[in-house]
Amino acid sequence: MSDQFGRPTLLYKLYCGFTSVAAPLAWRTVRTKLEAAEVPVPRQQERLGHASQPRPNGRLIWFHAASVGESLSVLSLIKRMGEKIEDAQFLITSGTPTSAALIQQRQPPRTRHQYPPLDSAGPVGRFLDHWQPDAGIFVESEIWPRLIVETARRGTPLTLLNARLSERSVAGWKKRPETAGFILKHFHLFLTQNDRTAANLIEMGAPADRVKPGTNLKAMSDPLPVDHDTLASIRAQIGDRPIWVASSTHAGEEESVLAAHAELLKRWPELLLLLIPRHPERRSEVTSLIKAAGQTLALRSAGQTISPETQVYVADTLGETGTWYALCPIVFLGGSLKEIGGHNPFEPAQAGAAVITGPGYFNFAETFAPLVVSGGAVEVTSGLELARAVAQWLSDQSALAAAQAAAQSCVNTQKSTLDAVVDTLCKELSLDKPRTRS
Repeated sequence: MSDQFGRPTLLYKLYCGFTSVAAPLAWRTVRTKLEAAEVPVPRQQERLGHASQPRPNGRLIWFHAASVGESLSVLSLIKRMGEKIEDAQFLITSGTPTSAALIQQRQPPRTRHQYPPLDSAGPVGRFLDHWQPDAGIFVESEIWPRLIVETARRGTPLTLLNARLSERSVAGWKKRPETAGFILKHFHLFLTQNDRTAANLIEMGAPADRVKPGTNLKAMSDPLPVDHDTLASIRAQIGDRPIWVASSTHAGEEESVLAAHAELLKRWPELLLLLIPRHPERRSEVTSLIKAAGQTLALRSAGQTISPETQVYVADTLGETGTWYALCPIVFLGGSLKEIGGHNPFEPAQAGAAVITGPGYFNFAETFAPLVVSGGAVEVTSGLELARAVAQWLSDQSALAAAQAAAQSCVNTQKSTLDAVVDTLCKELSLDKPRTRS
């Protein structure tokens, strides 16, 4: 292995040995999950490095992401990069069937999706032999050691984009500084979400001259798609009733949301709650909680319509969140009343909504900070405070309009950095000129 990256550590060699031995077991586990999601066999084989599509001619830029949020966050970047580099083709790899389906719906021109190879010798080698990417861009915290090392060894420049590492992850890597430094030296560039991540990467062994503080890429994503036929139908069912949204809720949060709704119903008896659980497969659990709270419901996945008696509409489907945000300017964003890390507040803000959050949004701290300071978002800690926040905006349209405007202003400010990110990637990865492969 080239000395430019340093010598492989014993821990890295042990990892490679373990993943090779464990590959058959890992494949059985992955295949079972893909079969349960009804992924076709040829696409399942992508996890073994067997491509289901031919490599396109010309320059290929590869983006690797974990799942839905990370995958969708790069689509607007790919679109802009494609406009700048007219001969470029794009590959996105992500590990979940949900992300694959959503990318298929929204993918930019000259883009294709594959599942990533398992991080062992055979799958990684087959993947790289086939796709031969001209640049690799790993999104957020997707650190697969063998995939990173083998890609860089072939002369492909790598970037860690929108880099974000949890404190637990940072602490773990710092206990293994030689291996962390060895892996990180294979990246040509790091664009981080904030200064804290930049400092952590340098402490973990990333070369300081390659680390550049950036911005949260999710703030620059295109707005979520809206199905206007569905929007018109649901609006007709709702009529002139007041409505609020609780989105991306997790276990342990719906109880507080429903308690807030019960309080609000005392003042607005016709109020409708549109409840969007983060994981639709929890629909049985969520519907049981609603019934236990003594509230009536309709279930989107069952095709049930909203009647005048419906108090909670459970939007337990995938890919329709943009439509639900378009219905209402008041959105509580879940994953925050519990220490879960929160979710992307720019998605409802882009749709024109003011945002309410719990305190546990640490994964999006730098994103929420300007929203809260400007008044585009407010923070609550309980169901009672949530009810008060919703009541404030339901009863004061001027206050709601001011919050919406503040949220939109934050989004516009962040979006202005997209071209700068594209220019940096093109320059640092030599994508603005022909590249000679070593």
